[in-house]
Amino acid sequence: MTRYYDLVLGLIPLALGGIAALLTVFGFALTTAVPLASVVAVGLIGHAMFVNGPVDDARPAADDGGFQPAD
Repeated sequence: MTRYYDLVLGLIPLALGGIAALLTVFGFALTTAVPLASVVAVGLIGHAMFVNGPVDDARPAADDGGFQPAD
């Protein structure tokens, strides 16, 4: 089953190469197309890390019954 992070890992090089190639076809210089395409790739990475970050399930802490003496 393909999950979100698998899709992001596949889209990073696809966005970088595809958008750079598309921009060069539209007449941008390669030295301009690659940085513009990398902004999209970095945006995908940022979304995967910070917006939809890989976090563990939040589980409530177990109640230990209150105060427990050290002795």
